[in-house]
Amino acid sequence: MTHDVIIIGGGIVGLATALAVLEKRPGAGILLLEKEAGLARHQTGHNSGVIHAGIYYAPGSLKARLCREGAEAITVFCAEHAIPFETCGKLVVATDALEASRMDALFERAQTNGIAVEKLDAAELRRREPAIEGVGAILVHATGIVDYKAVCAAMAAELTRQGGTIELGTEVTAIQEKDGLVTVAAGERRWTAAKLIACAGLQSDRLARLAGLAIEHRIVPFRGEYYRLPPARNTIVRHLIYPVPDPALPFLGIHLTRMIDGSVTVGPNAVLGLAREGYPKLSVDLRDMIDLATFPGLWRLLAANIGSGTQELANSLWKRGYLAACRKYCPALTLDDLRPMEAGIRAQAVMADGRLEHDFLFLQTEHMLHVCNAPSPAATSSIPIGRMIADRCFGAG
Repeated sequence: MTHDVIIIGGGIVGLATALAVLEKRPGAGILLLEKEAGLARHQTGHNSGVIHAGIYYAPGSLKARLCREGAEAITVFCAEHAIPFETCGKLVVATDALEASRMDALFERAQTNGIAVEKLDAAELRRREPAIEGVGAILVHATGIVDYKAVCAAMAAELTRQGGTIELGTEVTAIQEKDGLVTVAAGERRWTAAKLIACAGLQSDRLARLAGLAIEHRIVPFRGEYYRLPPARNTIVRHLIYPVPDPALPFLGIHLTRMIDGSVTVGPNAVLGLAREGYPKLSVDLRDMIDLATFPGLWRLLAANIGSGTQELANSLWKRGYLAACRKYCPALTLDDLRPMEAGIRAQAVMADGRLEHDFLFLQTEHMLHVCNAPSPAATSSIPIGRMIADRCFGAG
């Protein structure tokens, strides 16, 4: 049997893409392949559950537009499918004069992006969040929280309702584009399709190479290590609490996040992972280590970020250092408050020159499209990202 489209990857981008294809081509025969025994087992199922408003992105940029559109689309989808979500708002907290100046620039960017924000002084910050200390903050009203695994379950149900097929426990071992079709193999099983879309996240570079494509990047796994606060601390904040980002660093820093189940998490940090899918601490995968060690771009990246990388590693290994980063704006936290929680792993495309790819990275042939980098916040932006991928495959008409 020949399908219209085969999609590899059962995370939120793969599922949203499947629905976008059906939106564009109603009745299309879609087969979604996922190597794990369930959906959303990797990046989607290990993120912080935040519906981002998009204040960090350059005005007019694709990421800014997709984030705004995605936040609206996710909340509409949740309302239509009875998925709990909450628009609780986020506070970006400045703790000194330097951060305050960066906060002012961020405030102006948010206003240019058309995002509803409010500037708070220290007294108003303390009134709204008694456990948080700072010289000021930006309140981002539209930020929300949701369980993205629940979103994926609803997307999967909608996909099957519209006639799509999902095959779990199906690890792709071969891809061949020939004679106007793409053949995909998983062991002894074979499928053919007119189009292949690969949304493979942590394995996306390997899927591209498997398909015979030349790549100039590697997926470098960055572990985001979290702690969960004890239930007695679940009311410590009413909003999400973020630090003001340092423009010299690639990640947002450790923050306090309210979860849709009522719990509160602290994190993540960002440390180099030695296993793409190794979630327990100190996980090692020999194949992944060899892949990293033989990629010159990694060494260039490490050399350019030696200071911040060393600090992140130190905080990973030394719990008191991690706590100090949290206590900078939430001094009430103690070591006993930091309870173990499974890490997340971010699939970060790194180029051969050591540059972190912060934009979308697609590799496309006549019959295949490989999503090699879907930048954060991909979960928030997943529905418009899916539509953008469908447009690239079938045209925008």
